[in-house]
Amino acid sequence: MPPPAVTPPQVPPPDGGWGWVVVAASFISIGFSYAFPKAITVFFKEIQEIFGASYSEIAWISSIMLAVMYAGGPISSVLVNRFGSRPIVMIGGVLCCLGMVSASFSTNVVELYVTVGFIGGLGLAFNLQPALTIIGKYFYKKRPMAIGLAMAGSPVFLSTLAPFNQFLFNNFGWKGSFLILGGILLNACVAGALMRPVGPKTPKSKNKIAMRLEEPDMKESHEKISRWDKINKYLDFSLFKHRGFLIYLSGNMIMFLGFFAPIIFLAPYAKDKGIDEYSAALLLSVMAFVDMFARPSVGLIANSSLIRPRIQYFFSFAIMFNGVCHLLCPLAENYTSLVVYAIFFGLGFGSVSSVLFETLMDLVGAQRFSSAVGLVTIMECCPVLLGPPIAGKLVDKTGQYKYMYIACGAIVVISSVWLLIGNAINYRLLDKEKKLEEAKKKNMHNPDSKESEPLNKSKTDVDVKIPTAQDTPSERETNI
Repeated sequence: MPPPAVTPPQVPPPDGGWGWVVVAASFISIGFSYAFPKAITVFFKEIQEIFGASYSEIAWISSIMLAVMYAGGPISSVLVNRFGSRPIVMIGGVLCCLGMVSASFSTNVVELYVTVGFIGGLGLAFNLQPALTIIGKYFYKKRPMAIGLAMAGSPVFLSTLAPFNQFLFNNFGWKGSFLILGGILLNACVAGALMRPVGPKTPKSKNKIAMRLEEPDMKESHEKISRWDKINKYLDFSLFKHRGFLIYLSGNMIMFLGFFAPIIFLAPYAKDKGIDEYSAALLLSVMAFVDMFARPSVGLIANSSLIRPRIQYFFSFAIMFNGVCHLLCPLAENYTSLVVYAIFFGLGFGSVSSVLFETLMDLVGAQRFSSAVGLVTIMECCPVLLGPPIAGKLVDKTGQYKYMYIACGAIVVISSVWLLIGNAINYRLLDKEKKLEEAKKKNMHNPDSKESEPLNKSKTDVDVKIPTAQDTPSERETNI
């Protein structure tokens, strides 16, 4: 049974100092990871016309990129556990650059799937997960605020990249723009260089005799370690027995089926309404600008004493707010109403993104977080991959975007209800388990002893009590 995630670690993190530099580096790394697949949608309308592709075919570019970013989570987790965050983020920056430069020489949509989708997505996977992991090692008390500030990199980069991409396209075309963006993505290597590892100090010298005595014992212990234990060292598969982790995973898989499609189709939706290309791109900037302030603000709220003990409920309501925004989107018939939708969408999207990984770390703890992120992202890659193309297919069939937004909103609301019910059951069971454990501790500290009885009592009057099934305390159900 894993220890409760809310207990502080044995070695307290710095909660400041160089950690704020790491937050700034994670701000850049996470900004590229989340903003780039959305900002690149500015080129989709023109690429679709150049290659003669459908809405569904063109949506596969961002979809594959996001899916590979999530599917690469376990690979990134293993590499981070083995080598640390710094080198993996730097390798990710190189892969992103390589993918975009190669994409500038593409002659069809399939080649964009490979270069932008697969190579670029793998680079983004190496940027995202190490940045989140190292924040958990530098912060504990201020962790929600630190993660909220780092996650604000996504809207800041999106608000900048969306109009910047339109400017690049108008001046250099999509091929020249991809070359320039490849060079910009190399800044992830600079961010990775700032992610200095942190850990407990080990003694430099040790008694040679003691080391010689320990050598045979260490060899025997290494021989006893099985292959499964070696795999479990890098990816903790025992998390699939963790009740809270399974609730979080199942709810997120439902949510991500309709989470990214509304933002991917926001600019094409505005252009379909007759809005000019710069104003359509500006909608992404408006949404990102609100998101920019929502993430650190929500991080501060989540760090409060009222919200943090029940942060899973807060996460569920943030998802519900996001889904309701999509359900109301078809009511927007002009540019002003679309701006209002973008404002509320940015607030909902920022609220969800700010606590998305803090809720996971709250469940499993900082030590198991790297493995948890890897397992979550590999499971979520399927809905992330299928969501936008299915939404694009719905647009192709109906010829209207409103049905796609209604479907995505309904899916997101369903996921919020699932998480709300699941977390309520989980919290109730945890309270029962806590009471049982406290009762068990009291029984251990105050055993029924015969020592206080008078000495003249007959020794033959000894009652032997046979324990029944009802007398044995039940095991905790934190793990299934």
